[in-house]
Amino acid sequence: MEPLCPNFDLLKSSSVPLFSHRLSSINRGISKRSSASFPCVSSYNRNCNPQASVKTEAPTQQQPTGHDLIKSLTKGFVGFAAAATALASVCSDSPAFAESLTVAFPVSRAQEVNTVQRTLVEAWGLIRETFVDPTFNHQDWDLKLQQTMVEMFPLKSADAAYGKIRGMLSTLGDPFTRIISPKEYQSFRIGSDGNLQGVGLFITVEPKTGHLVVLSCVEGSPAARAGIHDGDELIEINGQRLDGVDSEAAAQRLRGKAGTSVTVKLHRGNGSGSGSSIKEVKLPRELIRLSPISSTVIPHRTPDGRLTKTGYVKLSTFSQTAATEMKNTIHEMENLGVQSYILDLRNNPGGLVKVGLDVAKIWLDGNETLVNTVDRDGHMSPINMANGHALTHDPLVVLVNEGSASASEILAGALHDNGRAILVGHKTFGKGKIQSITELHDGSALFVTVAKYLSPALHDIDQVGITPDVQCTTEMLNSPKETLKGKSSVSSLEADSCIMVAEHELDIQESKGTAS
Repeated sequence: MEPLCPNFDLLKSSSVPLFSHRLSSINRGISKRSSASFPCVSSYNRNCNPQASVKTEAPTQQQPTGHDLIKSLTKGFVGFAAAATALASVCSDSPAFAESLTVAFPVSRAQEVNTVQRTLVEAWGLIRETFVDPTFNHQDWDLKLQQTMVEMFPLKSADAAYGKIRGMLSTLGDPFTRIISPKEYQSFRIGSDGNLQGVGLFITVEPKTGHLVVLSCVEGSPAARAGIHDGDELIEINGQRLDGVDSEAAAQRLRGKAGTSVTVKLHRGNGSGSGSSIKEVKLPRELIRLSPISSTVIPHRTPDGRLTKTGYVKLSTFSQTAATEMKNTIHEMENLGVQSYILDLRNNPGGLVKVGLDVAKIWLDGNETLVNTVDRDGHMSPINMANGHALTHDPLVVLVNEGSASASEILAGALHDNGRAILVGHKTFGKGKIQSITELHDGSALFVTVAKYLSPALHDIDQVGITPDVQCTTEMLNSPKETLKGKSSVSSLEADSCIMVAEHELDIQESKGTAS
């Protein structure tokens, strides 16, 4: 059978076998599913997995023409060794419906490297179709594939080849778009389930500096007991510098079998001098149980002398069980006669955004907008509730600070902009990115920023954060930190002046008769 469209041989040679990788996409404005398969050629047939596939569900930008792609591919391979061959074809059943791009490339003679070659093209294709910035940080993304393939071809190890993929992704200027190894991805999935073995640190890449910083410590964990604070910069793990290392790779180094230990070096402060210090500490690894909810009932006396009950709920992470546990906690507190609530999102680094939206629904009625998304083409879409019914209408204050990120910011914005809660604390971290997570054919995972969030009132979250209605002073934020475990006594909260500010705001709401 004749091919549906012509193939364009850019450079010809028969001495090196080729992989070919096909990407198909539905045209702009249509929800799509794309698949990438890997037909093998020459002696590599028996080593190939033709079933590998990737899926996305984001709108795609208008793709370049076949002429543009071929021109780009040609540029990328000019000057490559004589053995290299590239093949590109663009097929369309109709200009309005579909497009197919096939790229063939020289197969590395190192089997573990040619496996990563497939991963490279798979990752490149997902970025090309879904990344939030359609200019790819003002660079020729098709050419970038060819450049990276040239750099990868002579390598001998998978680790070195993965380094080339990470280097390619780093040129996008988005530290949150990244690839993690199969082992790292397994650890990531275990962590989202609520349990892991490690030291109890939440870390992230600070977008402006690229440095790894501590978002928070799990209460009672080895890291918390060692006096590590949010904002500390992580410099070394077991004597190895962390320059250019992403947060998941660093987290993988911190994790390990319970009973072993790891040594970390941290920098505290903004510069040299008395306000700056280097700290090195050896941390034991333990089984860290990431229970997302801790709670207690705080007896509170109102200005007119009445004794009331305030439900204090600390949400530490958005793991898979967080929404269910939040519902159970609110039901229990309602049965105890609680009349107002404090929801503490301080130092909550986020997690599963869908869980954050589910938590918001617990507090809201009707068809309220929870968050707005803005895609790569600037199209805004609201995410709304559908006939929601709040579990309680009692007054609510939400506590936030610089360690409140991602899903925490989305939840805080949803409750605040819909008039449900007063925000108390400090401005939040400012991570308002929507990310897709795709498991690739080799078990690795690609995190891609595909859009950004705006709050219901259309406030930008990303790199801006959310400013609370009432701020706590520095003295308040530096008040002693005590451990709250489950249904503990309220003594651990009495030193927290932000709680006192929250109680004052609840008194004001009650005096105005505004049970949200």
